[in-house]
Amino acid sequence: MLPHTQKPTELAEELNSDLKTGVNLDALPFLTEKYGKNKLKETKKKSYLRKFFEQFKDVMIIILLIAAAVSFVLAVLNNEGLKEFFEPALIVLIVILNAVMGVSQENKAEKALDALKSMSAPHAKVIRGGKDAVIDAEELVPGDLILLEAGDMIPADARLISSSSLKSEESALTGESVAAEKAFDALPDGGAPLGDRSNMVFSGCSITYGTAKAIVTSTGMNTEMGKIANLLNDQTDSGTPLQKKLAQMGKYLGFVALGACAIIFLIGLLFHIDPRQLFMTAVSLAVSAIPEGLPAVVTIVLAIGVQRMVKRNAIIRRLPAVETLGSASVICSDKTGTLTQNRMTLKKAYLDGSADADDISPNNDDNIRKLLTYAVLCCNGSVVNDNGKEIHIGDPTETSIVAAALLNGIDKASLSSSYPRIAELPFDSDRKLMTSVNETGGKRIAVVKGAFDMLVPRCVKGDLKKAAAINEALSKQALRIIGVAYKELNESGDLNIEELERGLTFMGLVGMIDPPRPEAKAAVDECRSAGITPVMITGDHVITASAIAKELGILKDGGEAVTGEELSRMSDDELRARIRNIAVYARVSPSDKIRIVKAWQDEGEIVSMTGDGVNDAPALKAADIGCAMGITGTDVAKGAADITLTDDNFATIIQAVKEGRGIYDNIKKVIGYLLGTNIGEILTVFFAMLIFKMPPLLSMQLLWINLVTDSLPAIALGMEQIDPDVMLRKPKPAKEGIFAHGYGTKILLQGTMFGALTLLGYWLGSYVTGSHEGAQTTAFIILALTQIIHSFNMRSDRSLFKMNPFSNKKLNLAALAGFALMLFVIFTPFVSDAFGLVLLPVKLYLIALAIAAFPIVVVEIVKLVERKAKKKADSVQVKQR
Repeated sequence: MLPHTQKPTELAEELNSDLKTGVNLDALPFLTEKYGKNKLKETKKKSYLRKFFEQFKDVMIIILLIAAAVSFVLAVLNNEGLKEFFEPALIVLIVILNAVMGVSQENKAEKALDALKSMSAPHAKVIRGGKDAVIDAEELVPGDLILLEAGDMIPADARLISSSSLKSEESALTGESVAAEKAFDALPDGGAPLGDRSNMVFSGCSITYGTAKAIVTSTGMNTEMGKIANLLNDQTDSGTPLQKKLAQMGKYLGFVALGACAIIFLIGLLFHIDPRQLFMTAVSLAVSAIPEGLPAVVTIVLAIGVQRMVKRNAIIRRLPAVETLGSASVICSDKTGTLTQNRMTLKKAYLDGSADADDISPNNDDNIRKLLTYAVLCCNGSVVNDNGKEIHIGDPTETSIVAAALLNGIDKASLSSSYPRIAELPFDSDRKLMTSVNETGGKRIAVVKGAFDMLVPRCVKGDLKKAAAINEALSKQALRIIGVAYKELNESGDLNIEELERGLTFMGLVGMIDPPRPEAKAAVDECRSAGITPVMITGDHVITASAIAKELGILKDGGEAVTGEELSRMSDDELRARIRNIAVYARVSPSDKIRIVKAWQDEGEIVSMTGDGVNDAPALKAADIGCAMGITGTDVAKGAADITLTDDNFATIIQAVKEGRGIYDNIKKVIGYLLGTNIGEILTVFFAMLIFKMPPLLSMQLLWINLVTDSLPAIALGMEQIDPDVMLRKPKPAKEGIFAHGYGTKILLQGTMFGALTLLGYWLGSYVTGSHEGAQTTAFIILALTQIIHSFNMRSDRSLFKMNPFSNKKLNLAALAGFALMLFVIFTPFVSDAFGLVLLPVKLYLIALAIAAFPIVVVEIVKLVERKAKKKADSVQVKQR
């Protein structure tokens, strides 16, 4: 059923209704059972308990739980007091904290659907059984007759039966900033987009002008709003690139730990090592392989970035969204309210007899001021100043005229007292005109404004041929054109339409548009310099969208602008083939927006979608990163998005991208730093068992290094200043891993160095003290201090000695805190006993400190070699040019 293509009589027959009396009251129970309640269905929500247990599916978490279980069993078997249970308890605590953090991130789609429900009308005025009634909107069924007037929320999708000067505000659904004119006798094509279905009204929208009677065609999930709810339900939150890479890395580390355990057990069986010793080593290997502090540190670094972004007017709903935005390579932006101001503004005025149209400014000449004066007399909209803020009340077309007049010092309230209105012929969709009769200087004048083509046949004076050329030229600039004409009336003249709206003198034209935001063009330019492709997706007309896109630099020469109808005729393969050349999509539906987003994603791009309307919500959720507008944005859009821009400023997105790139760089440093430690730990434990047949470190000592001495410098590394040239780089490819460009090899080599130094310390400790505990203590000190000192190497690719040592004060404080905590653990009697540490000779402490500082020398040599190699490669490129 396509109700917009059918006549009301056909629909009424199909829906077993009557255009005068409505549905039969006796049939209501059957109809309610058939169609259900007029409300959006709720998806079954996960319980908090289920969400909590789902956090334990991760490979790293499973390995840690197995390690905790083994440790607990060993503690029971050893039966040496509560001290033995400290280790498994600590591991379990870490796992539980991780799960709690995960649960707190899972409510986005539920909030979006709740906001959609709040947009539904609570009551509806209906005709049932021939009688008027007010019922709960939930009780509506297809076939019901509803009565609508200005101010009403539309309770269901409906086909107009009759209407008078009806306008509906549909920007949340279609993206158009101007209220849509409706006509009950229109019959659009079957493929007409929502914005062109002028004989329909839609659930969740509102009536801004006129009255109507309509027959309900769809309720609940079958409405256009319901289809959006379905799209929201269908979209799943795919993990961000960083989340996916960390999850993959965790699996690899887990398999490495399991493989190492298998080898250790095999060696243990060959050398007849005590099984308990083997199990303790297995626990140590598991703990060493899992970077326990990494999720928490990454979360903290992201949270710090979020705080910085709040100061830049961007509120982050999900922490990993910061990193994704920094990787964005395509920004698909809605036009209305995002790239434009969502406010019609008068830009041009043409006075009959002039050579060309004039720009609207605060100092237009007297002739243009007279044209604006007459146009304002025929307006019902108003503009008021509220504490310095301009508030537009009424039809956007009219308020743009009133605002332009006010800019020229012409106040509507003053005009109303100087030229009192004595009669009015309201606008209607048939005439497309409005007429006002005013008194001025003892005379009466009729001012008529409206569509130029409807005004021309009624004019007897004026250069209409020249006006037609100006009208066409302004229309090509995507301006909405309103003609203005007038006539002087006789005192005894009848105030009827035929008399008032004929024999007119053409006065001029005014052209208006929803203009681009002042800062949007610069933001688009910065997008391009950062290697990001901007794309406009809108429900507006293609001419208007193309004009705005050209002005902003989104639509370049050779670029395409396509309509939703053209898009529907493209196969997915054809869309993917043309996607990089299409810069503007106009008159698109919510499902079209998702299709566009997914086509870019299929091309390997990381897509950001911005928008403010209900129609944007499914695409906001489907995109890798969704950005909603905070001021004009609907609750539905905000609920579906990852980021809300509190100033509705497109330029804020660019600042967010900059922050995202900087944060990703810092997270990459943190990951490299922490993984170097873990690789060092794995190699230390593994080769110690091969060489010494003893575990070199207790799992509790490894946990201390991973969670305390490593984590503080890692957090501080995440606060490094953003590279000033970060927006001159191209976006990181979607498939590029964290370890690309040799970064993984570098981490592996650094981990190997840490393992070798720690094994050297273990051997020295055993040689000097003659005890296993002394060897473990020396290995523990060297590995922990090596990490603290190495954090300074990770700050930059530049030499440590060419950097300002105080530019990251937090890293200096973190290093001091790490040293202090190590002293506390080593020299506090009860604490050192709990960690299995013993006192060492002074010379051994000094040797351990010297070994720990060795990585600075190695890394500085590597950096020097890399700088020389880069300089040589750059000089070769210059010569080739």
